[in-house]
Amino acid sequence: MTADARHPHGAVPWPGWTRWLLRFGLPFAVLNAMLTLENVWPTLWARPGLRLSFELSMATLALMIWLVVRGTASARVLRAVAVLTTFWVVTRYVEVTASAVFGRQINLYWDGRHLFDVLRMGNVAGWQIVLAALVVLAVVWVVYRVAQRCWAAIARELAWHLPRPAIGVIGALLLATFVAHGTGGRDTRRFFSMPVAPIIARQAELLAGQLWPGSAASRLSPSPAFDTHLGGLGGADVLLVFAESYGITTLDHPDQAAGLAPQRARLAEALRAAGRQVVSARVRSPTYGGASWLAHAELLSGVDMREPGNYELLLATQRPTLVRHFKAHGYRTVSWMPGLQRPWPEGSFYGYDRYVDANNMGYRGPDFGHWRIPDQASIALMQAQELATAPASRAPRLVVFPTLASHAPFRPLAPYVGDWDRLLRPDAYTQDQVAQAVSKPLSWLQPVPAYIDSLAYTFDWLGDYLRGRAPPNMLTIVIGDHQPMASVSGRNAPWDVPVHVISADTSLLKRFEAAGFTPGLLPMRPSSMSMHALTSVLLSAFDGPPGSQVGTGE
Repeated sequence: MTADARHPHGAVPWPGWTRWLLRFGLPFAVLNAMLTLENVWPTLWARPGLRLSFELSMATLALMIWLVVRGTASARVLRAVAVLTTFWVVTRYVEVTASAVFGRQINLYWDGRHLFDVLRMGNVAGWQIVLAALVVLAVVWVVYRVAQRCWAAIARELAWHLPRPAIGVIGALLLATFVAHGTGGRDTRRFFSMPVAPIIARQAELLAGQLWPGSAASRLSPSPAFDTHLGGLGGADVLLVFAESYGITTLDHPDQAAGLAPQRARLAEALRAAGRQVVSARVRSPTYGGASWLAHAELLSGVDMREPGNYELLLATQRPTLVRHFKAHGYRTVSWMPGLQRPWPEGSFYGYDRYVDANNMGYRGPDFGHWRIPDQASIALMQAQELATAPASRAPRLVVFPTLASHAPFRPLAPYVGDWDRLLRPDAYTQDQVAQAVSKPLSWLQPVPAYIDSLAYTFDWLGDYLRGRAPPNMLTIVIGDHQPMASVSGRNAPWDVPVHVISADTSLLKRFEAAGFTPGLLPMRPSSMSMHALTSVLLSAFDGPPGSQVGTGE
């Protein structure tokens, strides 16, 4: 600045201050816009928030102090500040976007390793992935260059000593305001944007917990008492269906409830025709919009999985599971997981007798998208391989089956096939059926119609299976693993999911009603238990007279 030289007595005309405010304010405003990004729900776009970045304010104050002490800011220092700012901006964008689209905070340790699989689910070609990566790198480079220029301009303007006292006072007031938040119940941060530093600290904490677990297993919640028997089941087969992304939004959102009403009515009629009844409840899932394995682990172990790091801790323990409990009481236990397309050594924790994945299931029909095997074909193969033999001549089964059709992006969706025996053959589906399913476009931004279609398909095959093919005394438990992503379930949706218990044994269903379940497919009561608490409810309902056992014949 040359104003000091022109005005040795310190009198600076207003035009000089105006120019300084513009030259300082414009780059500050650009950086503030990048550091206060908010999501344009439910898209991947972001926009600047009309709030102040506390971290930018403190960084500006720190830079001014640096200039007071050192007299100048070298190009290396400004580059370092620009790199840090770019990292802050990218972190901010990822956090607000993930929270808006998926309804939960991102976990870099867990989600990062599944990024490529998510892209494959959307049938994204390799060249598209490469192109997208180049675009992302280009955007990051542009952000860095803009940040570098802005910080250079701010440092240049801060070299003028006259505004420094005012900047110091404003910075101190902002710091005091931020620190005083909550004092006397006051919200002194309402004009600040969400800071980025706590997000980074949280990711570092999660990473440290995974890399250096130490005695972290003690952080797990206590396991339920697996000291009951299964006499209350009377030797019935048990099918546990984790319905992918089957959330309470299908009941609470009017459009979704109306869209699925015909299929729910057909399912209810199919159950009546088969002599089965159903009771339902709402439970809280440990996850939202993804990470289905957390829900599977929580229900099968009865251990709280709300902290993602707990999952790996659990697998490293010898905690009991429902699977081992059933096995100890004479059941043959089967993991029926068509979504697995690679080895799953972690599955040994549960203790299944048989692990079935997409590669050894025996499906011979055409592939449908990334997941390959339609749910109806999966259940048909399971019935043929595990349940076709008369129950009296084999051990009862516990089968755990996570569905795939309602997994985002909900397409391509296989058609329902009336001839179940055909699903066991290579001509399970015609080429025209495959082509028609694949031709329907994916939509990450308008996913609700496809989501409704996928659950309608699930209700249709489930009703038909229970009416005409399933063992008559089989107990079926259908539970949503988590709510669908936030672009389907909406903003600030609860983490609740429906659970349905279906059986012809009315005395068994009465035990569930005593635990808070309501008759029918529409659970009317608010959720009162977490998913891991449901495990204890199941153990109690399955219990029978002490020492009662089921058959052990194969």
